[in-house]
Amino acid sequence: MSQAAVKAPGVPDAGRWNALVFIALAQLMVVLDSTIVNIALPSAQQDLGISDGNRQWVVTAYALAFGGLLLFGGRIADLWGRKRTFVLGLAGFAVASALGGAATNEAMMFGSRALQGAFGALLAPAALSLLAVMFTDAKERAKAFGIYGAIAGGGAAVGLILGGFLTEYLDWRWTFFVNVPFAVVAAAGAYLVIREPQDGRNRSPLDVPGVILSTLGLVALVYGFTRAESAGWSDSLTIGMFVGSAVLLLAFVLVESRVKAPLLPLRVVTDRSRGGIYLSLGLAIIGMFGLFLFLTYYLQIVKGYSPVKTGFAFLPMVAGMITGSTQIGARLMTRVPARLLMGPGFLVAAVGMLLLTQLEVDTSYAAVLLPGMLLLGLGMGTAFMPAMSLATQGVEPRDAGVASAMVNTSQQVGGAIGTALLNTIAASATTTYVADHIGGAAGRSQQQLVQLEGMVHGYTSAIWFAVGILALAGVIALTFVNAGRPGGTSVTGARSGDGVEDELPVPVVAH
Repeated sequence: MSQAAVKAPGVPDAGRWNALVFIALAQLMVVLDSTIVNIALPSAQQDLGISDGNRQWVVTAYALAFGGLLLFGGRIADLWGRKRTFVLGLAGFAVASALGGAATNEAMMFGSRALQGAFGALLAPAALSLLAVMFTDAKERAKAFGIYGAIAGGGAAVGLILGGFLTEYLDWRWTFFVNVPFAVVAAAGAYLVIREPQDGRNRSPLDVPGVILSTLGLVALVYGFTRAESAGWSDSLTIGMFVGSAVLLLAFVLVESRVKAPLLPLRVVTDRSRGGIYLSLGLAIIGMFGLFLFLTYYLQIVKGYSPVKTGFAFLPMVAGMITGSTQIGARLMTRVPARLLMGPGFLVAAVGMLLLTQLEVDTSYAAVLLPGMLLLGLGMGTAFMPAMSLATQGVEPRDAGVASAMVNTSQQVGGAIGTALLNTIAASATTTYVADHIGGAAGRSQQQLVQLEGMVHGYTSAIWFAVGILALAGVIALTFVNAGRPGGTSVTGARSGDGVEDELPVPVVAH
């Protein structure tokens, strides 16, 4: 590690803005990967001879490894040091991406995706916790998390554009290879400019039972929802996964309440405000992930857009997210309580989602899709920025990694739930609609129209559920996120190892 790896406690980091560039680049790479591969999947499936039944594993292998190992990755960042974990995560992600791009069969592809997820689980919490410990001034912290929040929110849509270009004009393999230069630049920059506070490590021994229980419990939960999408909610293995997950996660909570050095100190999640943030974020992502999928299919199959045109169609959502995050969230976070940004933000997003329930086969993009996506992006960007910042606000430095991991865990689990739950609702509504209307369709063209109408009916039925979920996220944010008022300068920390509560200095940030 370079001599600039650490900085003295209490001294502002002179290179923090340079560090933000490389942290943001790494975050962009991880978020892009969540959608860029989806665009390339049909081409990769054909080249590698992956069956329809197995193609879901290109997405599922990544989600299982990422979601299951996030808490472990956050704890490793606290134990080894965030800079070291960040660079290691980038290096591993680059190698795994290169293997995916060079895949010659489905086993190599699935293995590379799982490896990407594992190193992503190291990288993501290390990136967020580095921001948490490097930016301590209130206004600077707001700007930094505004940029980070915009990338976290808008990167997925940008991935659709980039994925479309690479797949259409080069080759699907470049959707993997493109990660390598991202990772190399981010790792080199991070090694040179990131400096970490000396007192931020948590050198307690690793909680091995906690690692095993949390990893298995989260993997079972994510796989249960993924399997429900294809096999149905009444499938015996699906039910078994949910039951097993509940048992494992309950055992995890019991273990964490008893061990001396827990993987996830319960003080991190039992804080009312932080718990509200994790829950509302997870719910919001449930609605968002399903929508990305539905709109991608709607634009390509129903409206006949190319992959590149589909990606560009999402730009209003990206613009809304960037504006909400950097111009509204970042500017107001130090002036008004966070709940008055998060709650209204999620509700504005719900209004945007409500517009999208009006989709029909011949719906005008400018009249419905454009304002709907703009409002959705604006609301989510406004809500995400304070949520990202406050999720790590007031935690002890030694818990920053695992607190950051909980943000990512809520998003990953929310994404898995959203994709499975809303897809199942859409498929069921489509089947019912087609069955009810296909009899009256005369001729092939009429039958094809009924099929398309059925698809759109399924999408709008699921989007109605997403509206309710976003509204619930807004209510939870308004109700639970009340950790303090603007102007507070300290927060009471969790108990230290000797049983004495530590008074922790924190930035002046609205709670």
